[in-house]
Amino acid sequence: MNAIERSYRYCRRVARTRARNFYYSFLLLPAPQRSAMCAIYAFMRYCDDLSDEPGANRAAIDGWRADLDAALEGRFSGHPVWPAFHDAVRRYAIPPSYFHEMIEGVASDLEPRRFETFGQLYRYCYQVASVVGLTVVHIFGFDSPGALPLAEKCGIAFQLTNILRDIREDAERGRIYLPAEDLERFGVGEDDLKAGACGEAFVELMRFECERARAYYEESRPLLGMVHRRSRRSLWALVEIYSRVLQRIELKNYDVFSERVRLSAAEKSWIVLRALAR
Repeated sequence: MNAIERSYRYCRRVARTRARNFYYSFLLLPAPQRSAMCAIYAFMRYCDDLSDEPGANRAAIDGWRADLDAALEGRFSGHPVWPAFHDAVRRYAIPPSYFHEMIEGVASDLEPRRFETFGQLYRYCYQVASVVGLTVVHIFGFDSPGALPLAEKCGIAFQLTNILRDIREDAERGRIYLPAEDLERFGVGEDDLKAGACGEAFVELMRFECERARAYYEESRPLLGMVHRRSRRSLWALVEIYSRVLQRIELKNYDVFSERVRLSAAEKSWIVLRALAR
């Protein structure tokens, strides 16, 4: 087994054990695309860990950025992700700027987060999620450049869903992602989020934010018909899983405090089976 094969095996293991939602959609892809997805996921998973793990610091992120630049040129540090990552980026002609954007996004999470406006939050969501969508759509394959802004919007929808699901957990870590303009509009304070106060004001705030996320799902819907046919089942499953998390939040009357909103493995497996039947 050569270095690239060992690297892909490592990336597949990371994706299988840590990609709670993404991995189910990967299973619907042909083997080469599935392996590329795992390589990109393993890179992005490590990026995210750099800002979330205890002792996270900017020096580690700067070191990872330097390793990225070297890997894009075919020079690999000791981390096992790089050979597969380099191969996937080259094979699917993925613009390197996406990966630099993501590193900038996760680096910003090293400090307590506050956003005054939705425009500021959108920029953050672009860096940590839209670039994922833009990367993935290169692996899916597309012919029209119109697919790119739709992939961006799809990433925004996914990240807004994650933010709404994780409000209390993020608040306890000093991260308030909901814009201050929205909190003020609905009369919800940061202390309410930390305390898990699920009163009428919070419900109205969440209804507004969920409608915003839903609008991005709807705007990005034409992307399904723009990616190459062999990839459509995978994209459909991915959107179905994330949009169902948003729906589950709504059905719980926006109570994201009592327990973490999630789909079971059985539910996600059923979505995969439905995708296979499409």
